[in-house]
Amino acid sequence: MIDRVADLETVVRATIRSGQTVLVAGFGRGGTPFTILEFLAEHCHDLRDLTIVKNDANEPGLGVGMLLRRGMVRRVVSTHIGLNPEAIGMMNRGELEVEFVPQGIFAERLRAAGAGLPAFLTDIGLDTLVANGKPTVELDGRTLLVERALGGDVALLSADRADRAGNCWWRGSNRNMSIVMGTAAPRVLVEAKEILPVGALEPESVHLPGVFVHAVVQAQPRKHMMPQAETAQS
Repeated sequence: MIDRVADLETVVRATIRSGQTVLVAGFGRGGTPFTILEFLAEHCHDLRDLTIVKNDANEPGLGVGMLLRRGMVRRVVSTHIGLNPEAIGMMNRGELEVEFVPQGIFAERLRAAGAGLPAFLTDIGLDTLVANGKPTVELDGRTLLVERALGGDVALLSADRADRAGNCWWRGSNRNMSIVMGTAAPRVLVEAKEILPVGALEPESVHLPGVFVHAVVQAQPRKHMMPQAETAQS
């Protein structure tokens, strides 16, 4: 068995480089790898020109918002950035390139990358801004858009539970884009709220097998996720 539990600083510094495309799981606060993102923002100031692929841009100064605020991101591929007015301002000023993707197409492009498919066909987005610059084909009398697969150099995930071999489990909607992102990059870093011994997860409960995972690190408590009473005491 390969023990994939690793030291956060060591694995992050060895894996993430300027100019990479980084897939970041999560929708809003659910399933977002805050421990890894905060380490990047606070300790990897030399990182630049990242392309971030995430369902959203988090909130100002939170998660991906920390990387944006520090000027580490050149481009974002997302379904919406409405929760982050700082990201909207950067986009409007030309400081940040943003590609908006319909959410279902976003998920399917990631899935295609994980399945080794270069592209797929769809009628979603025809005659809208979504179609700008994209090739089309005629098939059975229909015009269809060619949507290219969306992979990355590294994927950052946050699992509710992972065992030491990297097998992962998520609670409810925390799973969101995690599984497709976990198959769409050659390097996958998972922060886990709970790290279990191998065998503690039933095989049928594993959402992402450890074969896809490069390393597992321990997630740290986030202040914004603490119960109100606990936050008030701290």
